[in-house]
Amino acid sequence: MDLTDIPDEAYDGGESPPDFSAFESPDTLLTGGSIRERLLDIVTAIRSPTKVSAIADRADCDTETARDYLAWFAEMGIVRRYDGRPMRYARNDAYFQWRCINRLHEAYSEAEIVELLSGVLDDIDEYRDQFDADSPDEVSLVEASETTATEAAWEALSEWETLERRAALLDAARRGQPGGVDTPRSIDV
Repeated sequence: MDLTDIPDEAYDGGESPPDFSAFESPDTLLTGGSIRERLLDIVTAIRSPTKVSAIADRADCDTETARDYLAWFAEMGIVRRYDGRPMRYARNDAYFQWRCINRLHEAYSEAEIVELLSGVLDDIDEYRDQFDADSPDEVSLVEASETTATEAAWEALSEWETLERRAALLDAARRGQPGGVDTPRSIDV
């Protein structure tokens, strides 16, 4: 049997194939929702200062409307405003860290946060042992690929980096720090 062959028992003939024309187009999905929702989706993904006109284009709205909403988002702390010509905006990571820490406080008790943090730190220690390094930044993907498949090494290093960020957020929540997030190397459980 060829890999592309469908086994006889996989299809009983009673179902009809899906009607792909009934699905919404990606353009419709991306431009759906209110202007505020579209702008919020856009600004949460912007990591570097971006012109208002570029943000408005991505959100499919006019520049003045985008400028009004972006000013409001800046007042709330969601974005940072970069003055100049042209004025630019970028996501405010400190706001999202604060929000994440508050959500952790709402969802978990202090003991549960400590337990989660302990588990994450154990996972980080396994990666440190696996790669014989203190952080994923110290690992060369080329060297790691000598003993592990490149994709597997990349995934492991990405997971390790994610665990480092998660540990920092959990530690900030444990300490009751609504603001800054320490690096995991300074965590003392």
